[in-house]
Order: sequence, then C-alpha cells, then structure tokens
Amino acid sequence: MILDSFNGLIINAFSSLFNVVGSLLIIYGGLRSMSGVILIEILKKNYSYQQVRKELTNKIVFGLEFFIAADVLETVLYPSQEELLLLGTVVLIRTILGYFLSKEVSEYKLD
Repeated sequence: MILDSFNGLIINAFSSLFNVVGSLLIIYGGLRSMSGVILIEILKKNYSYQQVRKELTNKIVFGLEFFIAADVLETVLYPSQEELLLLGTVVLIRTILGYFLSKEVSEYKLD
C-alpha cells in the first residue's frame, strides 16, 4: 500500500513535470516567434517568416509530445476503460495535429 502510494506520487510528479516542460516549450516558441516578427517588421532584419513559422511549429510539436507523455503516465495511475479511451482520443488528436504542423513546415513555402 505504501509502495503504491509512493509510485503514484512519483508518476504524478513526472506527469506534472512533463506538462510544465511541454507548456514551457510552447511558450518559449511563441516568445521566439514574437522576437522574429519584431526583427522582420520593426528592425527590418534579414529574417524570414518561413524561419519563424518553422521554429514555432517545431516547438509546438515537441511540446505536444511532452503532453502525450504526461497523459500516458496519468493513465498508468488510473487505467479504467474510460481513461484509456480518453487517452487514445487525445493522443490521436495531438498526433494528427503534430503531423500536419510538421508537414506544413517541411513541404509548403509560406513566404
């Protein structure tokens, strides 16, 4: 019983850590993108919107992977059928979103 409680605390701690890291990655990507727009629009630096979009998309996709890892850990603690279906749906949506974001960056010229 005590070991299960300890394992639950460890898993919750890592799940929370992964959620924080994912959020920080997305926030960091957004801040870098804002600085890129400032470089382009205000300071007239030789920096492209293509590069800004690519960097932001990469940070979003990477952040989503941390969110998926956190969801998997949370489901380990509460492995009910409802939780598994919810996890599957969330992972599917985030995977599709990540796929299309990555595809946009690699295939399309946005400038």
